[in-house]
Amino acid sequence: MRLLFFGTPEFAVPTLARLLAGRHPVVGVVSQPDRRRGRGRKTSPSPVASHALAAGVPLFRPEKVGTQEVAETLAATLPDLGVVVAFGQFLPKRIRQLPSLGYLINGHASLLPRHRGAAPIAHALLAGDVETGVSVMRVEREMDAGPVALEKRTKIGPDEDCGSLTERIAQLTADAITEGLDRIAEDRVTWTEQDPTRASLAPKIERRDAHLDWSDDASALVQRIRAMAPRPGAFSEWNGEPLRILAARAEVGDDACAPGTVVIDDEAPRIATGSGWLRPLRLQRPGGKVLDIGEFQRGRGLQSGTRLGEGANG
Repeated sequence: MRLLFFGTPEFAVPTLARLLAGRHPVVGVVSQPDRRRGRGRKTSPSPVASHALAAGVPLFRPEKVGTQEVAETLAATLPDLGVVVAFGQFLPKRIRQLPSLGYLINGHASLLPRHRGAAPIAHALLAGDVETGVSVMRVEREMDAGPVALEKRTKIGPDEDCGSLTERIAQLTADAITEGLDRIAEDRVTWTEQDPTRASLAPKIERRDAHLDWSDDASALVQRIRAMAPRPGAFSEWNGEPLRILAARAEVGDDACAPGTVVIDDEAPRIATGSGWLRPLRLQRPGGKVLDIGEFQRGRGLQSGTRLGEGANG
């Protein structure tokens, strides 16, 4: 099969690399246009585009993939099947039906129909899921709602954050897409319709999702911290500035203190929550480096009696 690959971020690179090393030729790569990236804000190709350029694969970077002109350009590559991994643009019917097989497949980072949307890995952590995975599905008009060819499951480690889990899921996506292509090529694929009554949504993460509400219980706060790490990083207000907490653990105990109150014991801070205590392990001040708690406390660290949170005095 001649493959046309659609992808943009680092997450999609392992799948593209696997396809380029596989038995089905990649006849073109479609990625988002070059954007300003990094601290210098210089315009540069997306991670997928960079990989395609290095591999010498025909690369297309349309601002809007759905135009007639772009569709004609992509049709000239004569693809049999399209493979999508985190592309980042809506794919209209003229693109979905462009390959000779008449459809595209997508590697989605959840066990569908759970967590449909742009941020399934972060939402799996927010929900406290202990298992997640990858689903290979057919791309249809409704987001992430197409029939599923196969899924691959994986346990979520108790200390995994969104960054480390994303790296694992990216590799699992490459495995799942490779297996899905083999099933399609050998005409042994079975498409299973999703049950829409079991669907949940995983929209793009916004700044408000990263805010820590100390009236929540400690376990829920730890889930939020893991879901937001390393970016954007869960935060709370401290002396009028956002203090990012990038790793923490929950501890049981009395909750006589007001939520957000810092207590120092054994030379380390713990923070009162709606139920139980939160022990911060890695923190970052605005503009500063990420520090382990010991190093953080050796500087201008948290003090007993300090209140964290919106409206608190610090």
